[in-house]
Amino acid sequence: MDNRPRGLPAPPPPGTAALPPGTYAGQVVLVTGGGSGLGKAIAAEFARLGGDLVIAGRRTAQLEAACGELAAVPGAGRVTAAVCDIRDPERVADVFDAAEAALGLPDVLINNAAANFPCPAEDLSPNAWRAVVDTTLTGTWFMTREFGRRHLSAGTAGSIVNIGASYAWTGGPGFAHSAAAKAGVKNLVETLAVEWGPYGIQINGLVPGLFPHEDMSEDIRGGLERAAPGAKDARQPALRVGAPRELGWAATFLASPYARFVTGHTLVVDGANWQRRSLVSPEVVPLREQLGRPPFGH
Repeated sequence: MDNRPRGLPAPPPPGTAALPPGTYAGQVVLVTGGGSGLGKAIAAEFARLGGDLVIAGRRTAQLEAACGELAAVPGAGRVTAAVCDIRDPERVADVFDAAEAALGLPDVLINNAAANFPCPAEDLSPNAWRAVVDTTLTGTWFMTREFGRRHLSAGTAGSIVNIGASYAWTGGPGFAHSAAAKAGVKNLVETLAVEWGPYGIQINGLVPGLFPHEDMSEDIRGGLERAAPGAKDARQPALRVGAPRELGWAATFLASPYARFVTGHTLVVDGANWQRRSLVSPEVVPLREQLGRPPFGH
């Protein structure tokens, strides 16, 4: 019997903190898209370390439910929510005003909110392109700009983490809109780290791999099931998928006092999946066929 380990070990159990208790006590953490999915998982790890949370999103009921869950995390500080469309710079300013009034100027900004759906490039309408780019890139910029300007005016330090995607490097067939936007998000990390470093503002990127969660959209979930029915783990070099808390642990480190000299960097947390290559390339299947769409124009 072969008893050698297969794949990367499982992470520590839920409820485990990656940093010392109270690391974020007295600090305010603003998470966009914090009412669901990976945004909520990231927010939970900041809460576990004592942070005061502002979770921003577009759905009031979802935010209210998430506030209750996050406030119940052991060690959590205060938790509040702000309804916001990050594509609107005036609403973005309102969120920061509300955060300051309730908890204080956010010390940490997690730019997690994004939009995405699979689509052949030739089928993307102008509105579809704008819907993704305006949220993923422009919305991230509006949040980042507001955070930076307020800290520059106050003369205070701060930390930003932008959630990215590995196809910012590789390209993303089927996701031209999102891949282009995420490439811009990655470039903001590298540009602003230099511009704002002298003022005490650090900015890093965090790229998740496959982290299944209950809030995954049906089209993304369906794509995974078509690509790997019942065998998602076997398609990862780690021979397992990620646990959402692992992404949260990485975010809490990048924004923490223990990573102050890390800026302009994008950390990929995906078990080396994006670097995977085969000795023989698989057969090329046109994207339209992968998505079950007829030939263009038919």
